[in-house]
Amino acid sequence: MTGNLRDRLKRIQNLKKTETAVDILAAALKTRTPENSSFADLTSLTEKGWIPCGFQVLKREVLIDFPTKNFKKMPAALPIIIPDLAKKASCCINDFIFFDLETTGLSGGAGTVAFLAAFGQFSPDGKLRVTQYLLLDYPGENDFLEAVLVNFKIERSVIVSYNGKSFDSNILKTRCLMNGIKPPEYTHADLLHPARRLWKNIITDCSQSSIETQILGLDRKGDMPGSLAPDIWFEFLKTGGTDWLMGICDHNIRDITGLASILCAMFSIAEDPFKAEKYNINFERLALRWRDIIRKSDRYLQLTNEGDGYEQYEELQLTGNNLLKYAADKGYKRAVYVYSFDQMRKGNYHEALDFARRGLKLFGEDTIWHEKLLRRIERLEKKI
Repeated sequence: MTGNLRDRLKRIQNLKKTETAVDILAAALKTRTPENSSFADLTSLTEKGWIPCGFQVLKREVLIDFPTKNFKKMPAALPIIIPDLAKKASCCINDFIFFDLETTGLSGGAGTVAFLAAFGQFSPDGKLRVTQYLLLDYPGENDFLEAVLVNFKIERSVIVSYNGKSFDSNILKTRCLMNGIKPPEYTHADLLHPARRLWKNIITDCSQSSIETQILGLDRKGDMPGSLAPDIWFEFLKTGGTDWLMGICDHNIRDITGLASILCAMFSIAEDPFKAEKYNINFERLALRWRDIIRKSDRYLQLTNEGDGYEQYEELQLTGNNLLKYAADKGYKRAVYVYSFDQMRKGNYHEALDFARRGLKLFGEDTIWHEKLLRRIERLEKKI
């Protein structure tokens, strides 16, 4: 079987240069497309920028105007928000590659196949370049994977996904192993858990579409639901019709664009959390995480360049303290309690007492926090 597939691929690759892209697509689809399928569908693929890049595999590139500033360097605080970047201090936003798959199911089993892959990367002029790979039928999966894996070999790059560690990367690994291909090794930043830390309890759920529409204000009206992807691809295999399939391809591009928007929002939050109120973040969760992580100074000193590491650490520490105070001033219960505790340890007894009394009003009398604050207030009054 493998030899036959290779022979077919060789014949396709040796087609005369005078033949059009439609001719090549017709040859690529010949073994699968029903006799009564519309040839106009093949023409529509070329009109939308698709070109062959292997046996039963198409590729296209889409350039998107993206309204964001081009960060020259990753903010030092970004690993606080995205822990996967703890060892990537020298990244700029152009080093990130946004990755998303559309598959034939939601399970990670051997029967689930990825039929569409998209990769997005910012160009130097700030535009977002999206490259898509489309599998036309099962026999082309080996070529599909080989084309996709090229994108994981870019030096210095960081693959960015949303729930990709649990789903997309596992699907890719499984399909590679089943085709006798070594799975790729890469730095992977999954934005799902960082998003939950920033927006859990702020919006109804932390799905990518909810973050995009409810937090970033992106318009996804008219978008093809990703849940329909399996049925649409199977229907394409039966009929050769491409209208619905192109809808899923466009959905795939919008996922990449949304993913890039979420990362840019996290860049802005890390750069200056006090100017990030427009993102409606959970300041208490961010402040407490910032405090806990920054206290592990060794982890952050290794992120900085030699010579200015301690200065950068002090700046992060100051920002974390101000952020915690900001959350406490906003009346977040845990932030009030922790900020009072920190000020007591630093010897700022008057400020510690002030916030302990605020916390006493916020916590109910039946809670353990109420009793702790009463004891703290008693100790602070004695010290003062």
